[in-house]
Amino acid sequence: MNILFFYHLFFAGVYYTYALFNPSDSKKYFERPTWYGSWEYYWGTSTTFIDFLTWPFINVFGFSYEMMMLLFSWLGYLGFVYAYLFFRENIPIKIKVFNIDLLVLLLFLPNMHFWTASLGKGAPIFLGLMMYAYAIARPKSRWITLALGSFLIYFIRPHVFLFVAVGTVLGYMTGSEKISFWRKVMIYGVMIGGLLLAKDTILEMAGLSGSEDLVEGFEDFSEDRAKELSKSSSGVDMASYPLPLKLFTFWFRPLFFDAPGFLGLIVSVENLVYLLLFFKILKKDFIRFLRKSPISVKMSLTVFFLSSLAMTFVMSNLGIIMRQKSMVMYFLFFVIFYYLAQKKYTRIMKLRKKKKAREEALRKAQAEAV
Repeated sequence: MNILFFYHLFFAGVYYTYALFNPSDSKKYFERPTWYGSWEYYWGTSTTFIDFLTWPFINVFGFSYEMMMLLFSWLGYLGFVYAYLFFRENIPIKIKVFNIDLLVLLLFLPNMHFWTASLGKGAPIFLGLMMYAYAIARPKSRWITLALGSFLIYFIRPHVFLFVAVGTVLGYMTGSEKISFWRKVMIYGVMIGGLLLAKDTILEMAGLSGSEDLVEGFEDFSEDRAKELSKSSSGVDMASYPLPLKLFTFWFRPLFFDAPGFLGLIVSVENLVYLLLFFKILKKDFIRFLRKSPISVKMSLTVFFLSSLAMTFVMSNLGIIMRQKSMVMYFLFFVIFYYLAQKKYTRIMKLRKKKKAREEALRKAQAEAV
């Protein structure tokens, strides 16, 4: 983790250098909090909430642009710390792929660090999601972490909070663990209550506020958003894609044939790793594994799939896709990791059982010989 800290700090320097010579949202996030003198003015969700977070550091403590970049880079690193805790606590077995420790490979993926090492939404939303994933396993003893993670997710991306809440409820409903009735009631009550309170904000973020037909309203919003994003140099016509191709584009593109610039080529290598990892769960026994999987696996898969499904309808720009998917890919990685660990554990237990049977047979043979 110490090495990971300096690795993440290196990407903070890479992003800072990139921002000096290219348009960057981080500059706008630093400028906006200086426009108005009232901190309360910036209270709200989405972009406004990031301005609310940065206001006291910029206007009270006098942080410079470079200091704000380092602060948010540190928040991104904390996200990786919680990701490590989430993975290691649930999966104590080590797995190697491509002759590399899988957890090490996942923690050092460059695209994940690039978009979580700068001033903006990427670092705090990633931190919130990983805090939530870590804390939800033991909500009673980790309620502060759970509350803070939920707070960050909701105020930065309300629609993602919706996916997380649905994923949690489905996980507790169908997970293999035996959960006490009162614990289920608490989780369901908190999640459903949170969704009811956040309903108006979520609909507003999705462009559905005041819409009588939610399905038609979302279709119109997603179509307009996709057309707008597809106008850039890295735009793709996802609106005309069938759903499987939309999901493939969101998860695994850009690849080498459509990489937008040098950064796109680097991301293409990482996307190839995603694709190769994804192939590892395309097995017959994966569905059987899902049926018997614990809460953490089902929650992670639901959050990942629902987030992907929603974003494919509004994303038509490979540059934005590279940034947006960084906040949810770790949920897919967790499912893959758990599946591979479960297979390894089953294999080990079978070998131990066979060894024990052979030893027992040998003892019987020796006893009969005597």
